[in-house]
Amino acid sequence: MSGSPKILIVLTSHDKLGDTGKPTGWYLSELAHPYDIFKSHNFNLTLASPNGGAAPLDPSSIEAAKSANDATSASFLDNNKPAPWESTEHLTSLLGRAGEFDALFFPGGHGPMFDLAGDTTSQALVREFVEAGKVVAAVCHGPAALVGVGGLLRGRRVTGFSNEEEKAVGLDGAVPFLLEDRLREAVGPEGGYEKAGEAWGEKVVVDGKLITGQNPASAKGVGEAIVRAVRGG
Repeated sequence: MSGSPKILIVLTSHDKLGDTGKPTGWYLSELAHPYDIFKSHNFNLTLASPNGGAAPLDPSSIEAAKSANDATSASFLDNNKPAPWESTEHLTSLLGRAGEFDALFFPGGHGPMFDLAGDTTSQALVREFVEAGKVVAAVCHGPAALVGVGGLLRGRRVTGFSNEEEKAVGLDGAVPFLLEDRLREAVGPEGGYEKAGEAWGEKVVVDGKLITGQNPASAKGVGEAIVRAVRGG
């Protein structure tokens, strides 16, 4: 593939947090930090979602970024106008096009737990990227998009949002499943789920061309790992 590397970023289309009455979607810092890394390396980015069009940004992630004085997320919101997440490509339009990209990336937020976890188009897309030998990556709740891809994670090393972290935010009863549990099931006894020594610590797991990050603190590291994998470093 010639020219600048191309990354396909798949965002959730789901905007309701179970039956809590609260909004959800994709998590700001988990897109903003990798996005910043990709752009600094002159990567070309395509954003897609199951429904196409506007992909919902979790408002709580905006508040979290403000509370943390997250300059990267603030810059991401300020400098990307018109906002690319407001006009994502429909996921079905990407089928059969894995050859056009170097990597597939799923940011988190609770939304993917409700739609991407069971989305057959997304799963078919993941299979295409794997079969084409491309990088597949996800962070926080993003790995929910991988657990239903039959056999993909068996025997692999992975991470994702931990049970402890889900309980800490009080949403273990709102999500359709606990991601850590589902990842442990998917990797099987010959694989391994890994996590940081303490909740909210950074953890990035690289297993060949499969890259996963545990939580928001891991988003930048996932972006950097994707760049290294694509560049062959």
